[in-house]
Amino acid sequence: MIAVWACLLALSLLFIFYKLIDHRISQSCYILHYECFKPTEDRKVSTEFSGKMIRGCENLGLDEYKFLLRAIVSSGIGEETYGPRNFFLSCGTNSRLSDSLLEMDEFFTETLDRLFSRSRISPQDIDILVVNVSVMAFVPSLTSRIINRYKMRDDIKSFNISGMGCSASLISINIVQNMFRAHRNKFALVLTSESIAPSWYNGNERSMILTNCLFRCGGAAVLLTNKRTLRKQAMFRLKCLVRTHLGSCDEAYTCCTQQEDAEGHVGFFLGKTLPKTATRALTENIRTIAPNILPLTAICCFVLLANIQKLGAKFLHIKFERKVILNFKLGVDHFCLHPGGKAVIDGVKHSLGLTEGDMEPSRMTLHRFGNTSASSLWYVLGYMEAKKRLKKGDRVLMIGFGSGFKCNSCTWEVSRDLCDQNVWEDCVDNFPPKSLINPYLEKYGWINEDPWMPPPEIVRAFT
Repeated sequence: MIAVWACLLALSLLFIFYKLIDHRISQSCYILHYECFKPTEDRKVSTEFSGKMIRGCENLGLDEYKFLLRAIVSSGIGEETYGPRNFFLSCGTNSRLSDSLLEMDEFFTETLDRLFSRSRISPQDIDILVVNVSVMAFVPSLTSRIINRYKMRDDIKSFNISGMGCSASLISINIVQNMFRAHRNKFALVLTSESIAPSWYNGNERSMILTNCLFRCGGAAVLLTNKRTLRKQAMFRLKCLVRTHLGSCDEAYTCCTQQEDAEGHVGFFLGKTLPKTATRALTENIRTIAPNILPLTAICCFVLLANIQKLGAKFLHIKFERKVILNFKLGVDHFCLHPGGKAVIDGVKHSLGLTEGDMEPSRMTLHRFGNTSASSLWYVLGYMEAKKRLKKGDRVLMIGFGSGFKCNSCTWEVSRDLCDQNVWEDCVDNFPPKSLINPYLEKYGWINEDPWMPPPEIVRAFT
């Protein structure tokens, strides 16, 4: 009798152990494939074209023209980024609803056709669809438009999110992650983009016209699954994801908003407190994710040195050149950082104590594709893959920022050696270039003169 009870107890323990392992495995989240969007060559936005667009804005004066041109030339954005099709037509920046729909249709049709073809997954296999476009809402929604285009199943779970800014990509991944916890053996599709066509600001407020210089067309489609049978085919496995939201703070909430200026022109306001808010959001986020990605010894060493430095400054009046920084390279092999702009990249580099080599993928993405909002992270990841830097077992830290104000981060583990040149195929061998200095700096060099003397044709254009 005792032997029977012992066997039952052992079987029960084995069953509980199996359920725990099975539950943990079923919560896995894998990336099977992803595709970034590359618009056609006739939509490239050069500095010369940007200068013509600015001169065509009726509400800009000579001083605003100088401010915008200086921002473009020194932004770190190169000559091969892409704009929406209407910018190159007679309507210019005065977009219509059809321009926004065409922009989105071109994006998702090309990326999804390629993704379904290369992954050999049918649109009818998709169980979860998440689409994020921050500034544009359509009726019916973009998810419905995609479901109709590809004739997806009628029981598909769809999510259409907006207003999340550049951080929306990881928010979409988090939605899929949570859905995977409740549903097994599913395929999920995340589409992330931004509608640039209606987002041009036609006013003259400097805090709002700056966004005209930074944002470019782009997008990405990501195929995910939690099927354990496909884990060997996966590219990445999600290790952890942390979201930080500072919306309860008025300063953080108002530092980046869509609003009207005094003349009624709609645009995006970027406040002077934005860098400070971004630093605070990053600090809060890193404080949460660090224990999940760094060894305990590294954290203990940091706490010890930070306290020694604090006590030394307080009681011994010792001045330290720089504060102690957590060494994230002890737990991270690659840094996939949002290329929101030159200042954003420099700020993250300083905050995390990274090298210029760590920032290369983000700088090259900004230079080649510009800030494509929430999809930018996937262009950065594509650069690492195209350079054949992602090896099996490597850990990639993704960090994105967004209005509200938000900072979201996650870590991916590379499941196999990756070497696809993807969207970088035609140019990756040319990166990094010898210099990131804008080639039109010589032509527009007068903008940095003091006092500045614009050419006569420029003066005539604004008088």
